[in-house]
Amino acid sequence: MVKVLIKKLNPKVKLPEYKTNGASGMDLVAFIEEPINLKSRRSFLIPTGLSIAFPKDYEIQIRPRSGLAAKNNISVLNTPGTIDSDYRGEIKVIIYNHGNKDFIINNGDRIAQIVLSPIIKIEFEETNNLPETVRGEDGFGSTGK
Repeated sequence: MVKVLIKKLNPKVKLPEYKTNGASGMDLVAFIEEPINLKSRRSFLIPTGLSIAFPKDYEIQIRPRSGLAAKNNISVLNTPGTIDSDYRGEIKVIIYNHGNKDFIINNGDRIAQIVLSPIIKIEFEETNNLPETVRGEDGFGSTGK
């Protein structure tokens, strides 16, 4: 377990929770004053009323909820969204409607999930030559259908 500090920006905000013991993500809910009509092929920035703090060698990923995607064509636009360990502002989620019909988001609706993930930092070493591989420089579609 990793300790993550969480701050409610309003006492009415619902804290994220795991729905089952095997769940890797916790649901985030919308914290809005009025319903939002998310038009077809449009996005909207949805507030959650939460801010968090966690260790520097981690990130929080914002991911779509599979049920919303499968049943309503609703997803997180920049999936996965990243919350950096030094960000202290309100968590907001960019929700996108891929469907042909408008979708109503109400206060308290589960809109996304958060997953805590470890970060491994990169240290680049500049070179003029990279090691050879079977694939080489072959790109998009080069390994088959």
